Parts: sequence; structure tokens; C-alpha cells
Amino acid sequence: MSLMTSGNRRDFLSAGIKLTAAGTLLGAGLSSRNAAATACPPENLMQIDVSHYLLRNVRLEEAFVRHHDVITATRTGFYDIEINGANIAGIHAAGFSSTLPAWDAAGHILLPATRDMHIHLDKTFYGDGWRAPLPRKSVIDMIHQEEQILPEIVPTSEMRAEKLIGLLQSKGSTEARSHCNIDPISKLDGLAHLQQAIANHRQDFTAKIVAFPQHGLLRSRVEGMMREAMKMGANFVGGLDPTNVDGAMEKSLDTMFSIALDFAAPVDIHLHETEPHGVAAIRYMLKTVRENPQLKGKVTISHAFALGTLSGKELDAMIGELKEQQFSIATTVPIGRVIMPLPQLRAAGVPVWSGTDTIADHWQPFGSGSMLEKANVYAQLYRGPDEFSLSRALGIATHEVLPLNSQGEQQWPKAQDSATMMLVAASCSAEAVAHVAPVIATFHNGKQVFGQLKKI
Repeated sequence: MSLMTSGNRRDFLSAGIKLTAAGTLLGAGLSSRNAAATACPPENLMQIDVSHYLLRNVRLEEAFVRHHDVITATRTGFYDIEINGANIAGIHAAGFSSTLPAWDAAGHILLPATRDMHIHLDKTFYGDGWRAPLPRKSVIDMIHQEEQILPEIVPTSEMRAEKLIGLLQSKGSTEARSHCNIDPISKLDGLAHLQQAIANHRQDFTAKIVAFPQHGLLRSRVEGMMREAMKMGANFVGGLDPTNVDGAMEKSLDTMFSIALDFAAPVDIHLHETEPHGVAAIRYMLKTVRENPQLKGKVTISHAFALGTLSGKELDAMIGELKEQQFSIATTVPIGRVIMPLPQLRAAGVPVWSGTDTIADHWQPFGSGSMLEKANVYAQLYRGPDEFSLSRALGIATHEVLPLNSQGEQQWPKAQDSATMMLVAASCSAEAVAHVAPVIATFHNGKQVFGQLKKI
């Protein structure tokens, strides 16, 4: 809930609904004739095409509102935001006198752009019609299915990756960490295609690549190919279920870390295992980092479902070790029988990042590309329906960059911050999370990469 310091709430909601409708129609590629009934004539809606400009009538969070020491709402106000190049040059009172070209934010809330920290841009059915996954029995079964599918999708993977980038931008994300298959079928072709797709968007999207042995590092005998991938410019060394897939936990992890040490590269490993050997794998990784301090702060465990099997003092001890060795966790905020201890990890200071994982591929068909949706699921799973909890849930989608700190002090945006941000059809971040509010416009380093606004 947001309390405005200026303007009329009814007028704001009415204008917001109208502008949201226009942005949705135009963003979906529908004709301008279909948007003619909106408040702004279609010819006045455009994407910002200059580097120094004003965003007028921007809603910013100012403070929490308390009643008897309970946070009940978020106070917001209207501002004019000056953008110059990649940064926010100034935050001015609404009505700021300026000759700069200006666009109307129409009272929408300005929030930090989201980041998709676990996605597979290199392999997807997205952009080529509906196709449901086939039934599966195990990860190995899925790998066998993938071996049949890869020859079909790898040749067009650059185009598909670019379509996914566009989807992420429309949901407010301009940064991603993408895993990329390194396997005997794709070889290094998928990596080359993904690198080209990212290069094509170097001005409007940032992505780091994890060289990912999807069919097993040992099982598919791709250590040499993984090393070639690192030479080609992959940013992270990946791994996969060292016991269930590779059948040799210590040897698999040792091989992964050996590549990372040789290339002075960070690690991001898929660890789905929930059996006791999943916990053993985490403990072995912690031991490896303790013995190799140059790896400290450079290990991400994706999924880490084994943490959901721990409780009490055993869980506390594990979280303490993860914090000490500066591990991070990338999660899809899973809904299932294993409830991850994500709030405990965040409270202890272990970085927890959200990711889409898959969007319309042979593994899962459920991805939307929205990190706001991940924050929403997080709030629902961990019982956070109140204003404060909803506002904090946004952090899982933004690398903990939030408009207000936990004391309610305004901390974002500030002058000279990167203008990587999104306008959302909501009155505050809590509402944006609760309603998975539509993204009206997305900006990457000051450049508008999604949406259309009214020039004024």
C-alpha cells in the first residue's frame, strides 16, 4: 500500500490502467488502431531515443508509514528524474524547469531493474510455437531426450536466445547469468551462437555465461571441451549432480574446481540432489574452498535442494559455513515437497538470487521470464503478505537493491546511480510484488529497451 504526498489516487489509478493497457497492446505487437481507445494518442507514445532526458511524474518511495510501530504503508512522492548517458544525473522535484526532452512516467513507480541469475538462453522452444515436454523418469532420462532434441534446436539457437532476451527485457530484466550446454552433441556451437546473441545486444543487455556440462562432466567426457569453452570466453565453470549423474562425487567436483583454478574463474554448479550425498557434496565444496582460499566468494550453488533436507543446528551450521566461505545460492524459488531455507540464508547474509531456469524447453514449460513473479512466489511461500515483507521480497529479484532500507530510509535511486531500472504499474514495491504488476518500461544504462512512453 502506498500513501502519496501529492496527486489524487483515483486519478493515478485511472491513468495507470489506461497507460498500462496501451503499453501492453503496443508491447505485444498489436496494431496502433487497437490502442486508439487509450488515454494517449498512439502517435505520442514512443521509445526514448536520446541520451540526456527527463522522466517526469516518476513515483519514488520515500519512507514506510507506521501505526503503533507496525508498518502499514509506503509513502511515495512524484519526482522528475534526469538521465544523462548511463546514469541518473539528478532527482528533482516534480515540475522541475528544464529544456531537456521529456517523457511522462504517468505516476508509475520506479524500481531497480531485475536480474535473472539462472537461465538457459541457449536452448529453448520459445519463439516457435507451443511444445510441451515429454514425460520423464529421471535426470538421466531427460539427458537422453535432450540428446535427440539438440540437433534440431542448436542451429537456430542464436535467434531463439535473442527472443528470450526480448522477453526478459519486457519483464524488467536487463542482466542475466546464462548456463550454456557444453556436451558431445552441441560441442561448442551453442556457446558460439549464444555469444553472438549477447554481442548483438551489447548496448541493451548484459549476460555472463556458465560453461555447463549438462550431460555430466565425467559421464560425457567433456573436460577438454569445457577448457576450450573457457578459452572462448565463458565466464563461469559449471557442474552437475556429481553423484547422480557423474557417479563419482569427489572426482567430479575436483575436476570442476581444477578447471576453475586453472582459469581463475568462478563456479556455478547445478546441484539437484536431495539425498544425503547432496549434503555431502556441499560439504566437500566447502572443504575445497577452505583449502583453496582463492575460490572464496567465487562459488554459486544453483538449486541446492539438499539444504531443504536440513533443519535445526545442522542447518544453522551449514548456513554459517556458506557465509564464511562466501558462497551464493541461485534459486528458482521452487514449489514442491522440499521447502528451501531461503529466508534463513538471506537473514544470515548468504546472497540468494532468483532465476527463471527454463522457459518453454524440454525440461519445463512454466517459465514466464518475470523476476517479479519469483518475488511474489517467495512472499507466498514464506508467509510475507504484509507491506514490509512484500517490499523485502523484491530483493531476491534485484540483488537486494531496494528503494528503502529495512529502517525505511530512502536509499535508491541516488544521483550517479546506474540508470538500470523499470517503471511498473503499481503504487509501491509491495504492490508490484503482490500483484506481479505489469512492467511499463525497462531501462539499461539509461537506454530504454522496452515500452513506449508519452513524449511531453
